[in-house]
Amino acid sequence: MIDSHGFRLNVGIILANHADRLLWAKRVGRDAWQFPQGGMQPQESPEQTLFRELREEIGLSEKDVTVLGRTRRWLRYRIPTHMIRKTEPVCIGQKQLWFLLRLEGEDSLIHFDMTQKPEFDSWQWVSYWYPLKQVVLFKREVYRRALKELAPYLFKNSVRGWGVPLNGLLEE
Repeated sequence: MIDSHGFRLNVGIILANHADRLLWAKRVGRDAWQFPQGGMQPQESPEQTLFRELREEIGLSEKDVTVLGRTRRWLRYRIPTHMIRKTEPVCIGQKQLWFLLRLEGEDSLIHFDMTQKPEFDSWQWVSYWYPLKQVVLFKREVYRRALKELAPYLFKNSVRGWGVPLNGLLEE
């Protein structure tokens, strides 16, 4: 679904384990790493999209996770002009709600073979702020905003995970 401004409605998924490390996934056949994300379908709520994408992209069901939090507002990023597809309707970027989840089972529950064309072929657990330095540049600000807003849900009883700001990336 693309809104009237050309942004594709989408959910982002940040999956944490019980050690507060995040699932970081590699796109099939590329050296491009990211959090799972996926587009909303017509008449689908963000929560319905979350659980459909969770199943399709990483093989998890609603019973395998606990939802810890969600961003209050839509976060947007623009796709670089040279990467915009010229097919109709034109999509200039993503408009995303981000969810923070906790995996309630073993790592072995994670698998990418739920669809004919998997999105990812590899994954790893990374520290909370690691993705800010690794994600493609045009997504970096949205990742910073989502991680900053959702951190209190994961680290509510301590400052664990906040660490030292990464070259000002955590500053407003």
